[in-house]
Amino acid sequence: MSGLTGRKGSNLNLPNVLTALRIVMVPFFGYALLQDGGDSITWRLVAFAIFVGAMITDKIDGDLARKHDLVTNFGKIADPIADKAITGMAFIGLSIVGDIWWWVTVVVLLREWSVTLLRLSVLKHVVIAASGSGKLKTVLQAIALSGLTLPLPHGDAHGGAFDVFGVVGTALFYLAQLALAGAVAMTMWSGWEFFRDVWRQRHTMRARTGN
Repeated sequence: MSGLTGRKGSNLNLPNVLTALRIVMVPFFGYALLQDGGDSITWRLVAFAIFVGAMITDKIDGDLARKHDLVTNFGKIADPIADKAITGMAFIGLSIVGDIWWWVTVVVLLREWSVTLLRLSVLKHVVIAASGSGKLKTVLQAIALSGLTLPLPHGDAHGGAFDVFGVVGTALFYLAQLALAGAVAMTMWSGWEFFRDVWRQRHTMRARTGN
């Protein structure tokens, strides 16, 4: 374990290992979610476990990196990619199985990847701290996607195997949809805040340098 914690500045540390693990989880999560067209209770539960595991490792690696000053260039690049890969797979997979409208997935992913690419492109010149709206967006997305990954009864799923979860399952499904609506709203709002803050910082830098 001591080899994983590494020395400051080394890419070989526990937070980076957890980040890499999240990236490795993505194809396994997608495979489990899409088994039998998303109609397998067992595979949906497996997908749920993988997704929740990925969200937990995201929290752990971030806390460890800050606590032990293990922030590295690899982590700065790989961490947001890992986050967007697992949530992106969830959005796409759930759209394929019919639990999220495609327009929602397209809008959210366009925002997420445009912000990520811009953040990485200006990383050396502009540092934008995570905003409160961005953190709320992340929490709402995690709640919504994990809930919708579960094999909960709804719509055409009524009368099928998913009905084993009963009325409580149906209520949870629509609560997850409500969380998704909030996540979409906060995704767009936090995206606007990010682009605004980048423009302000770059404008300030240009004013100082006279360029």
